[in-house]
Formats: sequence, C-alpha cells, structure tokens
Amino acid sequence: MELMSHSSTFLLPPSTQSPPSLTYALVVLNQSLPRFSPLLWSHAQLRLCADGGANRVYDDMPLLLPHHDASDVRERYKPDVIKGDMDSIRKEVLEFYDNMGTKIVDASHDQDTTDLHKCVAYICDWAQNLDKSDLCILVAGALGGRFDHEMGNINVLCRFSTIRMILLSDDCLIHLLPSTHRHEIHVQSSVEGPHCGLIPIGSPSGSTTTTGLQWDLNETEMRFGGLVSTSNLVKEDKITVQADSDLLWTITIKKL
Repeated sequence: MELMSHSSTFLLPPSTQSPPSLTYALVVLNQSLPRFSPLLWSHAQLRLCADGGANRVYDDMPLLLPHHDASDVRERYKPDVIKGDMDSIRKEVLEFYDNMGTKIVDASHDQDTTDLHKCVAYICDWAQNLDKSDLCILVAGALGGRFDHEMGNINVLCRFSTIRMILLSDDCLIHLLPSTHRHEIHVQSSVEGPHCGLIPIGSPSGSTTTTGLQWDLNETEMRFGGLVSTSNLVKEDKITVQADSDLLWTITIKKL
C-alpha cells in the first residue's frame, strides 16, 4: 500500500522551512479568522473567499494586525477570487474587492453544493496541470459556529477524498486519512498537539493500527456507538496509521 505523508508545516513561518513541497491554496469561510490567518495567506499561491468569508477578511484581518494601518492591510490581503451564492457578503465589501480587481464568481444558480464545495471545485480547475498529490487546500474558519456547517465542511473532505484538504479553526485542524494509503503524520510539536483523535467517517473501521500515540490501536475496530479514538495524545513526533476505512485525523493547535 502506498505511503502518504502529512505535516502541518503551513503553521510555521516560511523562513523556517526549506522550499515547500506542496502548492497551497487558501479558502476563507464565514467564521472568525484563526489568529494565524496571515501566516496561511503567506503560504498560499491562490486565495479564495467563500461568499461571506470576504466579510471576515475585510473585518478581521486588520484586527489580527493591529500595529498596521487598516487600509493598508485590506489592500495587502486582497483575495484573488470570491465565489459562492452571494447571499452573505456585504454590498460594500463586494464593491471594495471588485474595484481592487478580485475575480467575482456568482454561483447562486447552484443550490445543491456548499460554498466550500464551489471553491474547492474552482481550485481543482485552477490546479489541473498539477499532480493532485502536490496540491493542499487550507480552509480557514471551517470549524466552530453551526454544527450543520461543520458537517457540511467534513462532507466536502469526503467528496474530494483524493485532494489534500485541511479544515482549520483557532483551536484545531482536521483532515482525511483515506483508506487507500497508509499514513505517516509528522507532528510539528512546537505548534500542534498533544491532544488528538482518529474518527471513522463514512463507515465503521474494522481494523485500525497506529504507532506513536499514548493509546495506540492494534487492529482495533472503531465505529459510532462503539469505540472512537478521541482524547488521545501524541507521544512521538511521527504517527503512523493504517486502516480499512477512511478516518478523520484531528489535533489541537497551540496558542503561542
């Protein structure tokens, strides 16, 4: 089985890394921006706002950079694209970014997919000449707020299971571990952990085996209504996971 490696190096300043091995795209959703959003922005080669996510960039980014002039911050952090059904973005925010040259994509005709789904589809078209394994989509504001929105975002992880995608909040991150691969997770202990979890998604896991956790699994069955590996702890800098069904990996993000 092919190995898939994971590392949250996007939570580290670019100057502390060797040249990135992945091409990052950033999607901002309509929730409070994580405090590290300027860092995510600096890593991304394409930045999209999903509808009302543009309000968050306009309102919150100056608050995250209080020692900078708010007008300068808004000009510097201009999204490349705003896409969605356009029922949440404020008129003055839409006009501001439109005047600055942001591409506006009104997808209100499509009510069967979420704004995140629409943005991920846009990124896949943009990156069609890239190897899928070289693309990583960071989703800011994906957790917290309404539970149905959170579940919709997790569903997008599953619908685009061949694409690396990380759901982020101020407190934690989530990404999919497809059962088509065995996985190595390289923990960035300076910025994440120690609390973590492995959660079966889509179907029960008949057998999950891990190394590097406080409470490792050994061909363990996991399912809702039975055992689910929540409130676990990372014990080593490298975690290995192999399972017979898709799992969600989640780990806390440290407040530095």
